[in-house]
Amino acid sequence: MIQQLKNNLANNFFLLAGPCVIEGEDMAMRIAEKVVKITEQLQIPYVFKGSYRKANRSRLDSFTGIGDEKALRILQKIHQTFDVPTVTDIHTAQEAAMAAEYVDVLQIPAFLCRQTDLLVAAAQTGKVVNIKKGQFLSPGAMQFAADKVVEAGNNNVMLTERGTTFGYQDLIVDYRGIPEMKSFGFPVIVDVTHSLQQPNQTSGITGGMPQLIETIAKAGIAVGADGLFIETHENPSIAKSDGANMLQLDLLEALLIKLVRIREAIV
Repeated sequence: MIQQLKNNLANNFFLLAGPCVIEGEDMAMRIAEKVVKITEQLQIPYVFKGSYRKANRSRLDSFTGIGDEKALRILQKIHQTFDVPTVTDIHTAQEAAMAAEYVDVLQIPAFLCRQTDLLVAAAQTGKVVNIKKGQFLSPGAMQFAADKVVEAGNNNVMLTERGTTFGYQDLIVDYRGIPEMKSFGFPVIVDVTHSLQQPNQTSGITGGMPQLIETIAKAGIAVGADGLFIETHENPSIAKSDGANMLQLDLLEALLIKLVRIREAIV
C-alpha cells in the first residue's frame, strides 16, 4: 500500500480522512461513501480514518467508543465495501495484533510515539505504521521513532505532523519540520484538524479553531506534504469526540479542489 502512495506522489497528495471515532455503522458508511466519491473524482488516493476507541480523553465521562470489535468490524466493512484502506489508532502493544486483523494502517498516537514496545508490536504486524509526532518533540527526533519500526523489520512507515505545544492551551505548526522529516525517506502527513486543537481547557473539553482548517491545509500542501489527515463529520456540533476542530463533511469537496490546484502549481 505504501509503495502505491509513493508512486502517486508525483501526481497528487493522499488523504486520510473520516470521523474522530466510530460512533456507529450508518454514520461511518455515509462518510466513507461521500469521501470516496469526492476523492475518486479528484484522483486523490484515500485512506478512511476512524478510531475504534478513544483512549486519551480529557474527562472520565467522555465517550470512548461503541466497543472495540464492533468498531473494528465496521472499519473492515468499509474496506470491503469501498475498496479503500483504513487506518485506526492503537494504544498498547497488545492491541496491535488485534487491530491488524481488521485495518491496513496502524496509527501511533502522538502522546505514545516514544513507546518502544508499542512501535515494535505495530511493526511486527507487517502493516503500515503511521507515527504521529509528539507535541513535545522536534521533527528531528522522529527519526528515532521511525528507526524503531524499521529495525523491527518493517519499512512501511509514515510520519505525521500534528502541531507542537505552544503554552498550555494551544498548538502551533512549524512547517520547517515537513521537509526535515521528509529527508528521512518516509511519506510525511500534516494532521490539519488536530493541529488546530486547543487542549487543556478549564471546562475539560478540548476546543479548536476549525475556521483555520483551510489555512493549515493549504500551507501543508504548499511546503510539500505528501498527505493530509483531516477529521470530518456530518455535523461536528454533535460529534462525540473532537467536534470542536473537525471539518464539516459538506465543506470537504470545495477544500480539496483548492488543494489539488495548489499541488498542481508546485509540482
